[in-house]
Amino acid sequence: DGAAAPMETGPQTGTPPCSPSSQQPAVKDDFQFILCERCRQESPDLKLLTCLHTLCLNCLSENKPIGQCPICRMAIPQASGIPDMDNVLFTNLQTRLNIYKKLSNSSGLSCSRCRSETAAVWCSECEEFLCTKCFEDHQWFFKKRSHEARRVEELRAESAHQFLEDTRKSYNLFCSSPGHADQGHISTIYCRKCEKPLCCSCALLDSQHAPFCDIRSETQRRQEELGIMSQELKQKRSSFEATYVALQDEAVRLEQVQQEMRELIRQRVEQLVRLIRQEEEELLGLVEAQQEQGRQEVVRELQRVEGVLRRMEAGERLVEKMGLYATEQEVMDMQPFIKDSLEQLQQLRPPVTGDQAQPGDLAECRARLQAL
Repeated sequence: DGAAAPMETGPQTGTPPCSPSSQQPAVKDDFQFILCERCRQESPDLKLLTCLHTLCLNCLSENKPIGQCPICRMAIPQASGIPDMDNVLFTNLQTRLNIYKKLSNSSGLSCSRCRSETAAVWCSECEEFLCTKCFEDHQWFFKKRSHEARRVEELRAESAHQFLEDTRKSYNLFCSSPGHADQGHISTIYCRKCEKPLCCSCALLDSQHAPFCDIRSETQRRQEELGIMSQELKQKRSSFEATYVALQDEAVRLEQVQQEMRELIRQRVEQLVRLIRQEEEELLGLVEAQQEQGRQEVVRELQRVEGVLRRMEAGERLVEKMGLYATEQEVMDMQPFIKDSLEQLQQLRPPVTGDQAQPGDLAECRARLQAL
């Protein structure tokens, strides 16, 4: 009933320790899945969400928006945003991998009990490194229990995958009856009716708990059930992957259509801008030509009006001076001529200023602006 036969006499202390394993990079790369999927760090508080993503408690506490998986955005049922289910598998794998790293990185491990001697044995049940002396005490104390113990040298020679496989153990399940778990009643029976593990005493005394099966059989059945479901999901996954690819193609197509439309809009706007600039230059040229024509007409009218004003001024001045200084002979000689000139001035009419202000009224320019 003790440990395995090769360990009954204790390990040979004279065996030289193996060199540290050179497989540490592989360990780091192969077991990234046991880390928090958000911060990519180890954590003793890993939580398993209903979407089957694994996050640590710190990331869930800082997660925003609360109640939503930051990986796939699926809702978290708990109001606090913290799932109830612990990912004990990944947490325990972290612990066992840390033990393997200790084995690989250290050639002189100390005994977990006496702390003074070099460890020669690892007990996977107690999860302790033991020297030869402490291992003998361990064997005597646990002589009625089957604790699996292995030499440290053997464990160092294994890969991380082999170490995890060899050290995998069935943790003791305790009876679900109140008080029995505290008393250490180990369960080897599973009741399918109430879906709980039972010890032999509860199974014999309570006839209502039936049918029974071996706890390992139930564990195997559950593993097989999950395996079947996983295979079915793999088959279903192909349709989702096809849909995902189709949606990606649609997203790319929409982006291309959007980009093409943007380019078309840009080209058309540039074309419109060029046309408008061209029309602007033509209209400005038309306005300039019409304004130049108007300015010339105004200048001519100014000159004509100015000449009339000077003639009137000269006539007024000449009549005034004749009244002051002309002799009778001078009046008789000049009066007819002056009279004819003054009569011509009296017949003149000033031009209408509004007609010269905007020649043509710029009607063509206004019409073309309205057309734009």
